[in-house]
Amino acid sequence: MREVDAVIARRLSSDVALINQIAGYIVHAGGKRMRPKLVLLFANALQHTSADRFELAAVVEFIHTATLLHDDVVDESSMRRGKKTANALFGNAASVLVGDFLYSRAFQMMVSVNQMRVLEVLADATNVIAEGEVLQLMNMHDPDISVESYLRVIRFKTAKLFEASARLGAVLARSENAIEEACASYGRALGTAFQLIDDVLDYEGDPAALGKNVGDDLREGKPTLPLLIAMERGSQTERELIRHAIEHGEVERLNDIVQIVRRTGALEATREAARTEANHARDALNLLPSSIWREALLEFCAQSVERSF
Repeated sequence: MREVDAVIARRLSSDVALINQIAGYIVHAGGKRMRPKLVLLFANALQHTSADRFELAAVVEFIHTATLLHDDVVDESSMRRGKKTANALFGNAASVLVGDFLYSRAFQMMVSVNQMRVLEVLADATNVIAEGEVLQLMNMHDPDISVESYLRVIRFKTAKLFEASARLGAVLARSENAIEEACASYGRALGTAFQLIDDVLDYEGDPAALGKNVGDDLREGKPTLPLLIAMERGSQTERELIRHAIEHGEVERLNDIVQIVRRTGALEATREAARTEANHARDALNLLPSSIWREALLEFCAQSVERSF
């Protein structure tokens, strides 16, 4: 990761001072760097040790960072990872444009690896992520979306870059198709589990640890799985309260809604759905040879579900 950080610092450099300022602010804001870690772990697990893995690990972090910049503008967010968002500090226009810079810089970097398959994987991922963003926008303030529609947004918007990151390790190692698909399956399942737990933590997490306010998803009108399950299991009165809150993005009765979500077992049901996804990810590793890298990937499965931030 020190090598990746060095690539990030070098590739962030621009003659435009504001780009350096905003991109540096968001990249170094304390994220978990899950996606670049997946590139490195899978490359190492498949005995690929060229410096290309550092370049592509930085690429996926740039793509992820660009999506965060755009997300925060769309969601009108003011806090992320315990700090003010870039749009809150620098304005929406600057955030969107620097997000565009990060996307384009990522594509410059992936071209330098000189593998068409790398371009295919990342071009497909960025396109699917954009579709996921639009799907989420369409679902905002809609309490009647199905669980399948909610999960589709997760697969597109969050899990796709996890999937691409894991797949890239196999692509770099020029692994056979079955291995590549197993790596992709792991990333897809892990990313889904990760987002499901994020949705749990929006109703039971510690704001100081999360770096955002409890109830932010509801404030933005996002009908996440805990809310969908609570509406399914709750009384008619409770269902109407949650529906109204989703439709209007109201959090005046957030404490009541949190109690309903907890009482109906919606948080544990969502956590159990995340455990199922983590188990799928664990099973996908069966095709990989035993190594410390494979053990680390197994540990990621446990961490993704049991984390509290």
